Amino acid sequence: MAVQSPTLTMDLPVAQSGTWRSRSLIVVLMAVIATVFWVDSRYPALMKRYRAGTQLKATGTLTFGTVYAVDRSMPYLNRVWRTTVNWLDANRVGMTFAFLFGPAALTFLATLRRRRTKSRYFNTLLGTMAGVPLGVCSNCIAPIARGLYASGMSTESVLAAMFASPALNVVVLAMSFALFPLPIALLKLFTVLFLILVFVPAISPRESPPQAMVQCLIDVPLAESWGQALAATLRSYLKSFWIVARLALPLMILAAILGAFVVELIPPHSLASQVSFVGIVVVALISAFLPVPMAFDVAIAYILMTHGTPLPYVAVILCTLGIISVYSLSVVGKTISWKIAGATYGAVVCLGIAAGLIARSLG
Repeated sequence: MAVQSPTLTMDLPVAQSGTWRSRSLIVVLMAVIATVFWVDSRYPALMKRYRAGTQLKATGTLTFGTVYAVDRSMPYLNRVWRTTVNWLDANRVGMTFAFLFGPAALTFLATLRRRRTKSRYFNTLLGTMAGVPLGVCSNCIAPIARGLYASGMSTESVLAAMFASPALNVVVLAMSFALFPLPIALLKLFTVLFLILVFVPAISPRESPPQAMVQCLIDVPLAESWGQALAATLRSYLKSFWIVARLALPLMILAAILGAFVVELIPPHSLASQVSFVGIVVVALISAFLPVPMAFDVAIAYILMTHGTPLPYVAVILCTLGIISVYSLSVVGKTISWKIAGATYGAVVCLGIAAGLIARSLG
């Protein structure tokens, strides 16, 4: 399926060969940002949820914890407001990392002469390898993905990174296999691998890769000093931050509101009914839309399963919730192509429906 990708209009200087000091500085910055996030927040939180095992809890409709309690007896708009605030609070650390790391990645990659290869499959592999260790959810990966694409990385690399980060994280996978029957856990893994290995190369443009949208952000003399490198890196990082934040920040707030509007419309105990094909489709459509934190898909699917939700609905939620969201899709649509964003949503929904039907056939 050939899709024409739009071009981000940016007038930026051409890469130079003497920017090793600038590259070194931006690599150090990336390492510091990532290390602080991984060591201080992300992996301790993931390991805490993994060790919780069958005692996993989630007190919010879209989050593990809450700032404001939400009760179904409250007026609808009041619940939407509280859920929105809870979502923004739950994602504040991950989003801070994303809005700092995404521009840093853009600044670094823009200094390289090659950000893609001629092979869509190798580009997909590169994106997967970049996404797996990031350890961010489908929401927090969106600003990073915009930075990757703006640097000139291929569509397939960006999409693969977006899928791999929330779904192929080793801790999240371990939680899936520890908490669910083996066939259900394998269904989740299969759907993720299908998206990355089959869907991503198929949906990416088949024509020759266009020129990188962004050339080098660092404009310094060939014989740069450390002072010049520091100044150039700072200017480049601020430009990159604006490229990422001017789109991703407003969409983040909008996604929080839309997610709250949708999730608060879901009637209580709506999943306790008899399994039907229509029910599976509706669950897949809603689940693929909702923006949730890292590993929330595993947690909420397990909680629902232990409270008697039919296994087909559990399988649908496990295979669709958390791998994409209204936020990541909106960033893809505005950055790459709305056709690709729509196709991505459709593919995840279809895979979720298939997972639900398979789970129903397995009894």
